[in-house]
Amino acid sequence: MKFLHTADWHIGKKIKGYSLLEEQLEAYEQVLHIADKHQVEAVVIAGDLYDRSVPSVEAIELFNQMVQTINLEKRWPLLAISGNHDSAIRLEAGGPWYEATQFHLNTRLAQAFKPIVLGNTQFFLLPYFEPFEARQYFEDESLKTIQTAMERVVEEMTAQFDPNYQHVLVAHFFAAGSERSDSETAVTVGGLDNVSVSLLEEHFDYVALGHLHNRHALHNETVKYSGTLLKYSLSEVNQKKGVWIVTLEDGKVTLEFEPIKPLRDVEVIEGSFSELLSPEFYEKVNRDNYLGVRLTDREVIPNVMNQLTKVYPKIIQLDRVNGRDRQSISSMSQSDLQKQDPLTLFGDFFKEMTESPLSEFQQTVLTETIQLTNKEGE
Repeated sequence: MKFLHTADWHIGKKIKGYSLLEEQLEAYEQVLHIADKHQVEAVVIAGDLYDRSVPSVEAIELFNQMVQTINLEKRWPLLAISGNHDSAIRLEAGGPWYEATQFHLNTRLAQAFKPIVLGNTQFFLLPYFEPFEARQYFEDESLKTIQTAMERVVEEMTAQFDPNYQHVLVAHFFAAGSERSDSETAVTVGGLDNVSVSLLEEHFDYVALGHLHNRHALHNETVKYSGTLLKYSLSEVNQKKGVWIVTLEDGKVTLEFEPIKPLRDVEVIEGSFSELLSPEFYEKVNRDNYLGVRLTDREVIPNVMNQLTKVYPKIIQLDRVNGRDRQSISSMSQSDLQKQDPLTLFGDFFKEMTESPLSEFQQTVLTETIQLTNKEGE
């Protein structure tokens, strides 16, 4: 069995107001090329098909176009589940008709226990769910966490195993030991959404996960995140995006990662205001990319964002480089702070923020301001 593992398409996603529909279409077309090249027997999408529970009309139209090409034109079986960003109820519409063309879309926990059989492999499609859904389904009030719920879910699935078949789980959750990135929605309360990796690898030949955007978030040979097709935050700037080609044969898993080249990348540039506006600097930058800008200047620059966006039209974040690496005054006790006079306290704070002491002129202005404030308060 050879299939393509992808997840977290987040169709309709925006970065700081910039629509990514064009980039998502380009990435999807590369997925088609990869699937063709490897002659896969199925395409797996492990949740978060859309970025919002109520996607825009444009996002729905794009996703429909993608699905039609994969399933109706290419005639690949399509195995998909809903993720935490999706509306399970909305996605469920049309499900019974989809199965006629081998488009299997599971959005409810109850659907996960009927395996989809392709060739010599049983696929179990487990949509994103909360513990209360497991309590209701199993009628068991002891299922308080996703871990205890998954233990029951896996037990129910293994009861459906045919020993002559290979077994694949498609799921969308946070597996223990994984690392998040900024573009993922945090749904953890005290770590309660963690699922033990050992529970998964013990029973399944391969586990195709979605939810975390970094394919390296989990280091395991048979339990894998595919990551996203595109970078969705600056925390993902150094990640290589793509899909997994998974081959199962005689109980052995062979994985091949196929990268996706983005139409517009996400990157970080750093320099002084004057450097960033100089042709020698910006001509070396792909200014059509989505950029995080790190300014090294310490002085105030009026209207800085408007000036920079004239050169770099897609700035998604602007930061100052402070380089604080010593004792912070914020770590001082309340009693110590109260012992400091305002001039000294502000001077220490200014030095911490700028790595430079107050100038004589600044000290004079600050002293006069403090005196004036005290006088007005009398």
